[in-house]
Amino acid sequence: MKVLLVKDVKGLGKAGDIKEVKDGYGKNFLIARGFAKLATDAVIKQWQAQQKKKAEQEAAEIERLKKLKEKIENIKLVVKHKVGANGALFGAITNKEISEQLKNDFSIEVDKKNIDIHPPIKQTGEYEVNIKLGHGIHAKLNLIVEAE
Repeated sequence: MKVLLVKDVKGLGKAGDIKEVKDGYGKNFLIARGFAKLATDAVIKQWQAQQKKKAEQEAAEIERLKKLKEKIENIKLVVKHKVGANGALFGAITNKEISEQLKNDFSIEVDKKNIDIHPPIKQTGEYEVNIKLGHGIHAKLNLIVEAE
């Protein structure tokens, strides 16, 4: 019996592989548990169409992220923070502050977990902050920290 694997099966193959298996194993285990489908021409064509659609969606997502990266890198984000007598900030600039400021000033939504501030920003001045957008795309945000 030929089956099209829908999920990775340890010891058999990866999703999308067409494998020849024994009838009982194919029907009672692989197909019954949703790991595979019977490999007919219609099922194979449907699988290929789904994979093509996923690839197109991923390409569109990557294109959107590249445009967002370009937009972020052309921004100079100004964050105002309380400053002590010696010129040092009270606390440090947080990724949550940057995320909220981007959303308020430029309508760009970035999850605070994807904003990497290293080392912590504790002085006024200009900094570059790394933002992970996904699919291996990173943007450098120009951040200006001013006294409040």
